[in-house]
Amino acid sequence: MFSNTTGYENTANGVGALFSNTTGFDNVATGLQALNNSTTGFFNTATGNFSLFSLTIGTQNTATGFGALVSNSSGNNNTAEGMSALFNSIGSNNIALGFEAGSDLVVGDNNIDIGNRGVSAESDTIRIGTKGTHTATFIAGIAEIPVIGSQVVVNSNGKLGITSSSARFKDAIKPMDKGSESILALKPVTFRYKKEIDPEGVPQFGLVAEDVEKVSRDLVARDAEGKVYTVRYEAINAMLLNEFLKEHRKNEEQGRDIQEQKATIALQQKQIDALTAGLQKVSAQVEAIKPAPQVVKNP
Repeated sequence: MFSNTTGYENTANGVGALFSNTTGFDNVATGLQALNNSTTGFFNTATGNFSLFSLTIGTQNTATGFGALVSNSSGNNNTAEGMSALFNSIGSNNIALGFEAGSDLVVGDNNIDIGNRGVSAESDTIRIGTKGTHTATFIAGIAEIPVIGSQVVVNSNGKLGITSSSARFKDAIKPMDKGSESILALKPVTFRYKKEIDPEGVPQFGLVAEDVEKVSRDLVARDAEGKVYTVRYEAINAMLLNEFLKEHRKNEEQGRDIQEQKATIALQQKQIDALTAGLQKVSAQVEAIKPAPQVVKNP
């Protein structure tokens, strides 16, 4: 606290700690040159050599670990826990937990990086784990918990989200028409997952992605290496609906045709009945006007 003038309730422990502080207050700096450049910042906590080293006027930041938040000069409300966490960040409201967590983040606010280096420029993003390092995810409080809401999906980059159905997110909207007929060539199968995936071997029902690709490349999803990975069942569901509606309309048309045929037959039957009645009436009249037979006596 070499430069302190009217700052108060500050704690500095280490060579160059809070070296430039003049009027800042309620700061805690522990470590070589921790909060070295802070002048008027307040409510900052830096624990570790060079932590929050470049901060000048930022407030309410917490950095724990060697070089944590070392480059941030004016950001606020950041929390960095781990060696070099948020090392390059200059933004605000970022949270990083773990060795070099968020260290690639430079420009951006409101990010959370846990065990992930982040990317250079992004905001409002949560990244957990490192691709290629973490190969499985277990989160308690999800399985067997009933909930109402939209289905969450994940893309090949691990990004979570909800498939949108609103027209404002879509282009080139047109009727599916015959585009769904390819699903009629699909071959549903029963199977069991390999033991390393499902030790209990629960019977499964579905499709084989490689077989589906042969029918339509648009109905499969691929992994980061471009290999076929899974079937786009949500697309198949929409196609099934289209085929159902087409068949339903066909049945309705056939039903109307049958009703029209029945009506025509009924009309024809009435006409036949009327003609039959007329013929019977004429026959009766003919019988009535026939002359009576005469008997001729022989001489």
